[in-house]
Amino acid sequence: MMTERFAGKVALLTGAASGIGRSVALRLASEGASVFGVDVDEAGLASTAAAIGERGGRMAWARCDLRRKAGCVEAVERAVAELGRLDVVGNVAGVNRFHQFADMPEDDWNLIVAVNLSAVAFVCQAALPHLLQTSGNIVNLASVAGLMGQAYTAAYCASKGGVIQLTRALAMEYVKSGVRVNAIAPAGVDTSMNVAIAFPENMDWKLVKPYMGHRGLASADEIAAVFAFLASEDARPVHGAIWTADFGVTAG
Repeated sequence: MMTERFAGKVALLTGAASGIGRSVALRLASEGASVFGVDVDEAGLASTAAAIGERGGRMAWARCDLRRKAGCVEAVERAVAELGRLDVVGNVAGVNRFHQFADMPEDDWNLIVAVNLSAVAFVCQAALPHLLQTSGNIVNLASVAGLMGQAYTAAYCASKGGVIQLTRALAMEYVKSGVRVNAIAPAGVDTSMNVAIAFPENMDWKLVKPYMGHRGLASADEIAAVFAFLASEDARPVHGAIWTADFGVTAG
């Protein structure tokens, strides 16, 4: 039986149209949160909102381009205007591309860093004044790619490593406030982003295999369950943590 850990609370979630973001939106709404979803996929946002509504929950949403600071500020302002407050921020939106590093296009580097790192920073910057009022918290989606080197994903590794250090830096800066800042570092997750990845020609699979793990992919719902714990009062002592959810990939 689900609890009501988020009753009366408002959660802003990026990437809510699909994958982990959608699962987190459904999970928090099932535990009483009012959700504000952000994505560039309007049809996906509408689908997530409809699924939440069918279960008796509430989700408002907006299409915002988080590649620019203005879009991040807009997302936060619209969430607060629509739902009245802000208690949880989940930076879940992300993109990935595999490349031979020598062939990596500049546009792909800029896209990955903008969505995976800059957007996280600017959403946090815009949200923190509101979270200070509610003693709220931030949960960022990092990756084991930010904790270990992974071949063919230099931009992704750099962006997720940045998310991890951003999370730690904010945790230290706000350690005397009531705000908590944490991150989740999954390994492979069964989402459309991972299923649809295009791999470069002549890729050496022996370089990739060590970080594919031995227990398969996690489900988006499993990562959402970890998120729900970290965002809840059950995790009140947890601050500045990078929680791996990787079936032991980084244990060795």
